[in-house]
Amino acid sequence: MLDTGSLTFLWPSMLWLLIAVPLAAALYRALAARRRKSSTQYASLETVGGQGGDHRANAASRTRRVLPLLLWTLALTALILAIARPQAALTLPARLDAIVLALDMSNSMRATDVKPNRLSAAREAAKTFIEAQPRNVRIGVVAVAASAAVVQSPTNNREDLVAAIDRLETQRGTALGSGLIIALDAALPAARINVEEFINPRPGEKKIRRTDELPARDPKSDNKQVAIVLLSDRQSNVGPDPLKAAAIASDYGVRIYTVGIGTTEGTVVNAEGWNMRVRLDEEALKKIADVTNAEYFRATDAGQLKKIYQVLSTKLSFERQQPTEVTAIFAAIGATLAMAAALLSMWWFNRIL
Repeated sequence: MLDTGSLTFLWPSMLWLLIAVPLAAALYRALAARRRKSSTQYASLETVGGQGGDHRANAASRTRRVLPLLLWTLALTALILAIARPQAALTLPARLDAIVLALDMSNSMRATDVKPNRLSAAREAAKTFIEAQPRNVRIGVVAVAASAAVVQSPTNNREDLVAAIDRLETQRGTALGSGLIIALDAALPAARINVEEFINPRPGEKKIRRTDELPARDPKSDNKQVAIVLLSDRQSNVGPDPLKAAAIASDYGVRIYTVGIGTTEGTVVNAEGWNMRVRLDEEALKKIADVTNAEYFRATDAGQLKKIYQVLSTKLSFERQQPTEVTAIFAAIGATLAMAAALLSMWWFNRIL
C-alpha cells in the first residue's frame, strides 16, 4: 500500500516544470477556440424547432471538448512529477517472528469497571489475539506484578499459551519496568540483555545510560520482526523506571504497543483486606509507546478490548518501509492518461490535439 502522505521528491527542483501545466492548458483552449471560430464560418443555418436537440448536442459537445483537455492536463502533471523522482513509504506485509504479551497482574486488575472484571476481559482478549496470529509467529507471555516473570517463553503452541494465560493470578504491586525488560529479553534472547543488572543495579552504578547517550541506531538494525504488547491499568509503583526499559527497547528497535484497560473514573477494589480506588493512568502508557515509536490504545469495556487486539493484529502484520522511489507509478499513470486523451480525441475529432 502506498502512503501518499509521506510523498517526497529526490529532485524537487524539477517541480518548477509544473508551470507548464497551466500554460499547456491555455494553449490547448486557444487552439480549440480558433478551430471553433473557423468552423462557424462554414456552419449551416439552424433549423427551426430544434432547440431541445441543440441543447443536448451542445452539452455533449462541451463534454467532448473538456474531457480530453482534463486528461491531457492530468497526464502532463503526472509525467512532470515523475521527472522529479517521487518517493513514498510503502506499507508491506511484515516479517513478524515473535510477539511478547506483558500482562499487568496487579490487584487493581480485579476492578469491575470492565465487566466481568479487568483480569477476565484481559484474558479473553489475549486469547482472541493469540488465535488471530499466523501459526509461524511465536508468542510469549510475561506476568507483571511486584516482580515480573516469563510464564510462557515464545512458542508456536497455542494450547500452551492459552493454558499459561488461564494460570495467571493477581498479585500485589506493579513493576512495569521489570516486566518490559524481561519481555524484551524474551523477545531477543540473542541480545543477551543483562536483566539482573537493570532490575537490581549495583550501588553507585546507573541502571541505564540516558536516552541522549545511547548510540545512534542504524535503521537496518531495527528489530521489526519482534514486538511487545503491554496491557496495564496503572502506573508502575515498584521497581525500575519503565521509561528506561522502553529506551532500551527503542535502542534495539523493538516497538512496545501499550493497551490501557479500565476507566479514568475508576472503582474501589478490596484486595488483601484493603480498599483502594484504582483508576486508569494513561499518561505513563502513552509515554512508553511514544519512546518506541509505537501506539497506545484505550479499552473501557471487554468488547472494545477485543477490537483493539484485532487492530493490533493488523498493525503488526504490516510495517512501514523506508521511502521507496515510485517514479514508475507516476510515469505509468501519466502515460495511461495521455493515451486515453489521445484515443478520445481521435474518436471524436479525428486528431490527437
